[in-house]
Amino acid sequence: DFLCISLVNGFTQLRYNLGDKTVILQALQKVRANGNTWHLLKAGRAGNEGYLDLDGINVTQKASPGMNVLDTHTDFFVGGVSSLNLVNSMAIENEPIGFTGCIREIVINNRELKLTATDPKGGANVGDCDGTVCGYSVCKNSGTCQVETSGFSCSCPQEWTGTTCEESVHCSQNMCGPQALCIPQPSSFSYTCVCALGWSGKYCDSKIKFYIAKFVGNSYIKYTDSYYGKRDLQYSRISLNFTTNQTEGLIAWMGKSEDEDNDFLAIGIANGTLKVVVNLGERISVPLMNRKYFTCCDERWHFVTVVQNQTCIKVYLDEELILFEDIDPQRKYTALNYGGICYFGGFEIRRKVSVVTRGLFQKEFVGKIKDVVLFQDSKKIQLMDAEGYNVYDGNSGN
Repeated sequence: DFLCISLVNGFTQLRYNLGDKTVILQALQKVRANGNTWHLLKAGRAGNEGYLDLDGINVTQKASPGMNVLDTHTDFFVGGVSSLNLVNSMAIENEPIGFTGCIREIVINNRELKLTATDPKGGANVGDCDGTVCGYSVCKNSGTCQVETSGFSCSCPQEWTGTTCEESVHCSQNMCGPQALCIPQPSSFSYTCVCALGWSGKYCDSKIKFYIAKFVGNSYIKYTDSYYGKRDLQYSRISLNFTTNQTEGLIAWMGKSEDEDNDFLAIGIANGTLKVVVNLGERISVPLMNRKYFTCCDERWHFVTVVQNQTCIKVYLDEELILFEDIDPQRKYTALNYGGICYFGGFEIRRKVSVVTRGLFQKEFVGKIKDVVLFQDSKKIQLMDAEGYNVYDGNSGN
């Protein structure tokens, strides 16, 4: 399998093969190769349907029956490859040669690659394209960069301040605690403080301790499982108690959630019903729902347990078995390689649940969670010891 973007006779071209046939898309217009015109290129695929967009002019390859998973296990190369014989002969039209020109702002699956001298895994014969200390992204938030004898300076728009226009003017004099996040509120010329785990109050200056975690909608806990290396990942298990009055929300996500390759086991509420989704490596998520049970958003405590025995999934709600399904009788993938990461209530600030879960769940969780147990551990996990924001003591009225 491969996915390749190249320049062919002055035209940008996307080629990909998911295991059955090579799909080729070519832009309608030529690239202006004068050395000083920047072009915006967007390319990719959804299943086996591809798209290529150059400077706003889109070309789409409609999906036809066939494979829809890109199964690659290589590094991601930009501008060239370490050895030209690595390139599949169907990935390009002519003999492979390295790219000559400038590339900036590469975003893959909503994550920007850092094009610095130190962040990539490796490379050769790459230099600074801008030629000055400014570069394309030194000044944030549409700030304008000027080269100075001592370096550079940024001229910031009205709403932003700081050396690189990185700070909202509304947060420049904030009183939030040292671990809190300041969120600007431009409409009221003010700000709000988002508290780190273990802190509370308007300015996040009150230390708190809790055993019941209360989530208010833009909250999350990220827990790292210290026993991950010793787990038998073919036999996973998670159990917890939750209560909510909402009909939508992500309760728990076992998995790294960094890209579409990551395995996961997810528990949440969808349309007022308990929903469990499991992905063991096929990139085909299997949602499990029992529509008989519409009792999840009644503000009562509910006890849920999900057991993964290779490809067999059991779901218990209030100690009653409500779902039992073999998600892959072929047993192609049998382990939940979740990377030792568990999220509760949502994901990091500004990462929307609907985007990260690709629509499997629509919203962050609003409610309370307690008594989380992983695998067959004898102790509940200590949610207070994890990373997180905007989580409060579920025993109090805060």
